[in-house]
Amino acid sequence: MATNLPIVGPREREILTAIVETYIATGEPIGSVTLARAHKAGLSPATIRNVMADLADAGFLEQPHTSAGRVPTPQAYRYYVEQISGKAHLSQADQGLIESSLGGVSDPQEFMERTSRVLSLVSSCVGVAVAGSGPNNALDHIHFSRLAEKKILGVVVTKGGVVRDRVFRVEHDLSQNDLDTAARYLNEEFRGLTLDAIRRELARRLEQERSEYDRVLHSVKELYQGGALGGDSPRTVFVEGVSNLLVNEPDRDRLRQLLRTLEEKQRVVDLLSAYVDEKQEAVRVVIGLEAAMPDMRNFVLIGAPARVGKEVMGSLAVIGPTRMDYEHTITAVSYIAQLFDKILNEPEP
Repeated sequence: MATNLPIVGPREREILTAIVETYIATGEPIGSVTLARAHKAGLSPATIRNVMADLADAGFLEQPHTSAGRVPTPQAYRYYVEQISGKAHLSQADQGLIESSLGGVSDPQEFMERTSRVLSLVSSCVGVAVAGSGPNNALDHIHFSRLAEKKILGVVVTKGGVVRDRVFRVEHDLSQNDLDTAARYLNEEFRGLTLDAIRRELARRLEQERSEYDRVLHSVKELYQGGALGGDSPRTVFVEGVSNLLVNEPDRDRLRQLLRTLEEKQRVVDLLSAYVDEKQEAVRVVIGLEAAMPDMRNFVLIGAPARVGKEVMGSLAVIGPTRMDYEHTITAVSYIAQLFDKILNEPEP
């Protein structure tokens, strides 16, 4: 997230940080006189005014009105986040709140539901958690029936007792014997794995094209490409703290845009999928979400994957306006992501 700041002197960095933090706290445009009064180094308003002019020329400050002070731009927030990354610590009070809210939870779905709630509390923004395929979505058994030429009925039963059936077509006709062989292969090789994990492993094996599997894999490939295992597994979305936006977001149009997005659960999944990479190790901060959703240009996402060991069980994030407490929110998201792994990865007594 490098910003390539053209002005790197300590004075400019200190003043820019002060402007961002003051604006986050007050929401009011910052003038040189106001900043001079609060500045610990005792710089004059004239000196600060000159530095602010340089920062504005570099794209870090803007002036909303002719007579008003300056406010940070998205570029300023990005630079600010770079400066604080890895330096903040969560308060004992917040650690206690998080641990009391999440302690003793053994079910990933319940953990994610509570996570969205506690994130909204500690950030005063919107807490979001998306639970992926868990143990209850693991395969118990699968069965195929030939309905007509190139037309198949697939029935998948999960460990949680959910039965999913789907009628689909394949490119080449398969006999019932071929279907029984393919089902037996899938049940023996993949029972206990989630459907997402099965799809990934099947794709890997089909890529290898090992000769000993040629005949079976040919049938499985037909079924796989036809949609026997369905599309993406359904994901549970938890959203808490929407009422916080009524206080923190004065722009009614932007508020309506965000509310529309949060009401459409699939858009929330798409948003987190676009910005929270399951391979990332640290919290990601995205200022301006227009790359995924143009109408969310003025919002921020702070998110991380939720893992148990190496398995990604979902993702968690805070969504809010650019004027949010970045330091506090980043540390909270990081702490909860680590707690998720710690609590759910503990061996049962």
